[in-house]
Amino acid sequence: MAVGERSPAVTVIRSSDVDPGERREYWRHTICDTLGPLDLRIGGGAPLVGEIATARLGPIGVARIVTTTPHAVRRTTGLIRRDASETVRLVLPIAGTARLAQDGRSTTITPASFTMYDFSRPYVLDYTGAVELAVYSIPRSRLPVPADAVRDLTAAPISAVDGAGALTAPLFARLVRDIDRYDTATAARLSTVVLELVTVLLGERLEGAAPPTTALMPRLCAFIDSHLPDPDLTPAVVAAAHHISPRSLHRLFAAEETTVSRWIRQRRLERCRLDLADPRLRRLSVSTIAARWGMPNSAHFSRLFRAVHGMPPSVYREMVDAAR
Repeated sequence: MAVGERSPAVTVIRSSDVDPGERREYWRHTICDTLGPLDLRIGGGAPLVGEIATARLGPIGVARIVTTTPHAVRRTTGLIRRDASETVRLVLPIAGTARLAQDGRSTTITPASFTMYDFSRPYVLDYTGAVELAVYSIPRSRLPVPADAVRDLTAAPISAVDGAGALTAPLFARLVRDIDRYDTATAARLSTVVLELVTVLLGERLEGAAPPTTALMPRLCAFIDSHLPDPDLTPAVVAAAHHISPRSLHRLFAAEETTVSRWIRQRRLERCRLDLADPRLRRLSVSTIAARWGMPNSAHFSRLFRAVHGMPPSVYREMVDAAR
């Protein structure tokens, strides 16, 4: 497959890389290689013209798709059985119009609105004319929002001119257009910004649209995230801060097949992992990083980190350093 490298972090693939007679099949394979197994249907008649630039911001996949050719992209149950990726995607039109259908909902998105979809469930994304799209692929495990809550928001329009969307949309459009300007360390730091903005965005949407019990979960998760450095953060503290009983709190997390304590532990470990991968924090010891996220027992932290990542935190840090 012919590819062009804009920088070490960015891969650019163009329809013009191959002869006109091969472009449709080439583009079909390119879409599937870039975004995952998909059923791609390309409108007839018009010549195929397109470009895809892909990169990574830490754990987040970023793609910019530009085409003048009508497409219909489908994720079917058969394709999901082949590749059940637990990924949530935000799709933002920088130019043009697209339509997304998932979970019984359908919405048209423009530069004034965007939407999200779950790659682990069937969906259809189509556009009938020229578009420029920014697509952010986020592992669902990195979002402090329950899976059922995400399902409530798929294929629902998110305003790009009001609320958190007014901040998120222009920043995400700028990031994807300038992705080749960021070095590896900057990209890793930007991934934290993207995750925080998406968390705020989802919390805002859920609070305004979901029933009270469901809407409480994003607030609980946001509270936990903001208090991770406190080693005395416990389920009782979380419950009291939200004026609910510990039993009600545990019931909410049980519905997500986890516990409050396990959630707190997972979020702390993830924060520590990000700090260990940050070259700006290389002077901080592993134990200092663990303590700053509420885990003062370094031996206990090391055992938990190894259980999750398959290696001690010090080895993980060395591996990340060597990969730079």
